[in-house]
Amino acid sequence: MTYAAITGWGKCLPPAILSNDDLATFLETDDEWITSRTGMKERRISHVTVSELAHVACARALAAAGKTAKDVELIVFGSTTFDELCPNAASNVQRLLGAENAACMDVSTACTGGMYSLSVATSMIKSGVVKSALVIGAEAISPIMDWDNRDVAVLFGDGAAALYLEESAEETGVITEALGCYGESRDILSVQGWGMKYANKGRMLGQSNWAFLGQEIFKKAVAGMAQACEKALNQAQLTSDQISSVVPHQANLRIIDTLVKRLKMDKEKVFINIHKYGNMSAATTLVAFVEAIEESFIAKQSYVLLPAFGGGLTWSAHVVKWGDRTHALSSCDVELPESRKTGLELVNELRAAKSA
Repeated sequence: MTYAAITGWGKCLPPAILSNDDLATFLETDDEWITSRTGMKERRISHVTVSELAHVACARALAAAGKTAKDVELIVFGSTTFDELCPNAASNVQRLLGAENAACMDVSTACTGGMYSLSVATSMIKSGVVKSALVIGAEAISPIMDWDNRDVAVLFGDGAAALYLEESAEETGVITEALGCYGESRDILSVQGWGMKYANKGRMLGQSNWAFLGQEIFKKAVAGMAQACEKALNQAQLTSDQISSVVPHQANLRIIDTLVKRLKMDKEKVFINIHKYGNMSAATTLVAFVEAIEESFIAKQSYVLLPAFGGGLTWSAHVVKWGDRTHALSSCDVELPESRKTGLELVNELRAAKSA
């Protein structure tokens, strides 16, 4: 049987930090209010497009795998903040990398975008369509954020992560997964003004309004991820005790805590980085996964559980069997263009543009 081994990993976080104290300069909030309700302390604000973030993450993933752009046969890009809808953003990453041998596609499932992309790429390798793939989860969500809405403005940030997958005869990579959606509840998490429905109706892209019913989202998030985890574990014929590490979507620390209790898992097994980045939508779970690998939280020959939840309302869980290598084979010198602006300066520019 053919498997899709994860042999490379990389991330790209823009340098500008937006702290809770920064948010308090223009919102009625403070550090204690945000931290106690979300677990978030900081988030990143990008000065470049989402494709540029993805390019750097991909270059680092290729270096970690000891591969070049010529080795890539498929690029699957999960996001909701693509530079353009046509042509697709994956083709821009192909161009930036010089990966002319790669087929390209975009996947839009909000916060589960990186994980759904992992499913697509894994399936394409397992079925023999391609032998290698780059999986991307990336967002530059700050330009369309409603910065006057405290319910959402404190939650989201920008970032990117990528995985390199290649054909393997060894049982490694994604071994089971469960995907689903609560379509009947899709309106409780939506961005009004963002999409072709609003074209030519006098509304600029940055002038969006967010519908975000927090309590309902909380309930659906826990239920969806728990259901997905149980299904994926059953398919893998594993118990929660056999999972060495859990890397969940970092949307809210209370959601993570509730999910862990429902699954009856040891919290020491759970990787948390929500305090540093907040919710980066499609990038969130993959960034956490990459950091878990880099920080040796993922053990050799261990099982990893990755639950996620996002708009749609989409949900997922992946069981990954990790291989023997937890170190990068190489590094690369690809970097973002320099910016000296702070996160608050970038956000205030966006707020001024929206009100102009």
